[in-house]
Amino acid sequence: MSLVLYDTLSREKRPFEPRDEGKASLYVCGPTVQSDAHIGHGRAAVVFDLLRRYLAASGYEVTFVQNVTDIDDKIIMRARRERVDPAVIATRYTRAWNRTMDALGVLPPDIQPLATGHLLEMQALIGELLEQDKAYEADGDVFFRVRAFEGYGKLSRRQVDEMQQGDDIVDADRKEDPLDFAMWKSAKPGEPAWPSPWGPGRPGWHIECSAMAAKHLGGGFDVHGGGLDLVFPHHENEIAQHEAAHGAPFVRTWVHNGMVQMGDAKMSKSVGNVVSLEEAIHQWGPGPLRLWYLSAQHRTPLIFDTDRLRDATTTHQRFTTFLRSAARVVDIADGDLEADPVQRHVAAFRAGMDDDLNAPAAVAALHELVTAGNETLPLAEKGDADAAATLAGFAAALRHLGDDVLGLALEASLADAAGVEQQLGVLVEQLLDQRAAARADRDFATADAIRDQLAAAGVVVEDRPEGARWYAATPEER
Repeated sequence: MSLVLYDTLSREKRPFEPRDEGKASLYVCGPTVQSDAHIGHGRAAVVFDLLRRYLAASGYEVTFVQNVTDIDDKIIMRARRERVDPAVIATRYTRAWNRTMDALGVLPPDIQPLATGHLLEMQALIGELLEQDKAYEADGDVFFRVRAFEGYGKLSRRQVDEMQQGDDIVDADRKEDPLDFAMWKSAKPGEPAWPSPWGPGRPGWHIECSAMAAKHLGGGFDVHGGGLDLVFPHHENEIAQHEAAHGAPFVRTWVHNGMVQMGDAKMSKSVGNVVSLEEAIHQWGPGPLRLWYLSAQHRTPLIFDTDRLRDATTTHQRFTTFLRSAARVVDIADGDLEADPVQRHVAAFRAGMDDDLNAPAAVAALHELVTAGNETLPLAEKGDADAAATLAGFAAALRHLGDDVLGLALEASLADAAGVEQQLGVLVEQLLDQRAAARADRDFATADAIRDQLAAAGVVVEDRPEGARWYAATPEER
């Protein structure tokens, strides 16, 4: 089976067939940088990071583009409140976004175009539409003629004649049709403005992605992604602008993720029910948070639920515990992912991912892999060479699929714990010697107190027949 993706335009699952053999081109709508990211933003980021990682792991040369909207009404309003230049706001929150994405384990885009850096491309596209009489100028503004594009509404499955005339009533007195939308906005007092053939002004929101995606990926690129809330009007308008100007299809496949909800309501700054993404990463850790994002199929809503976050934390701990145990017995780097006992679980993981990025099925395959690995562990510890080879394969598969594809930061968590172990090693060994002496004297109160002190310091003690064994808890276990 090869990768199939649900295409919002055709409303069906379609095989991933790239425009250019061996290459994959992705454009994902990025942030409007006027405030910090919330936990809802993190879902889209993880979903498309997952797609990117899986394509790369499947052998494709991936080009991932995600824009930044650095001029917008909300940015201007915030700048006014703070009495600073809008560029200050945009720069501050672009940096904050990138820091937060890095903390979440999201790979940086290959290209991160800024809206203000692509004004010429936007103006060129607007000019083409004006020349074809599919747009018109009105007092320095330029509007797109919605009814001039026969395919308008095909992504959202809306009929133009049935659309609410109030969907966009801004500047209605200057529009030929209330459904028309602005591609260029004339300058207003106190707002940033740039020169254009129609006078000073700034771009509308929808023109940005049409121009930037075509600039960096060309027409007919492979996947355009974003949240379901962008289907209409943003993505609908992107299609209309590009295809009205060029005739050819804008995108091969449209992929959209469902929203994060707080109970029955979508998480939204305007509603005031947001959870800071930075705070969520600090509280739960990037690996468990990503597992929570991946606990539901990406097109469905995801309910913010601390119980499910705790379940994700437990899963992450189970995976890191197995890797730690395996690394004590074998060299994971020697593991063979294609070995017979291992390959079955790898194939199950890939089958889940190939089915429209079914991450819950992929994670379930990793659970089965870890179960099989734990069953192999005792034999490997006793020196069974075949069991050791199989154990190394299981661990190598978990490390590759869990970290390289799902981005769970399993190795990073263990590396953090290893650093703590180096710092505390001498002290912990001394305390364990004291604990062993107390246990030999049947002074169990003292022995238990030492164990509790170590636990409070993030040290886990395992009593085994050959003596106590300890390790530092990962950040998620502390």
